[in-house]
Amino acid sequence: QVQLVESGGGLVQAGGSLRLSCAASGRTFSRYVMGWFRQAPGKEREFVARINRSGGTTNYADSVKGRFTISRDNAKNTVYLQMNSLKPEDTAVYFCAAGNPPSWSLPRWDYWGQGTQVTVSS
Repeated sequence: QVQLVESGGGLVQAGGSLRLSCAASGRTFSRYVMGWFRQAPGKEREFVARINRSGGTTNYADSVKGRFTISRDNAKNTVYLQMNSLKPEDTAVYFCAAGNPPSWSLPRWDYWGQGTQVTVSS
């Protein structure tokens, strides 16, 4: 079992930055691929970014590429999402997820956090 707790959300003006953190319980954090998703009001949950077990490989949604950066610290059992140049359309609840897929090309998400609200004002 892995428990995930997100933090760092809040209200920011367009063009600003936020850094989200997701702390994981347990001693097996480094075994999991970690990801960030978001869900805006009235919309489906969508993929934002993911990072492999070692932190050496990342993948981003086109909508955030070049603005967001995912990273992880396996010693601290934490994954981060640095969000720069924020836009009002980035407003959503952001969720952290952990998965143990058979390969990078077959994503799978087994555990989810409760989410943290990010609101970007225009």
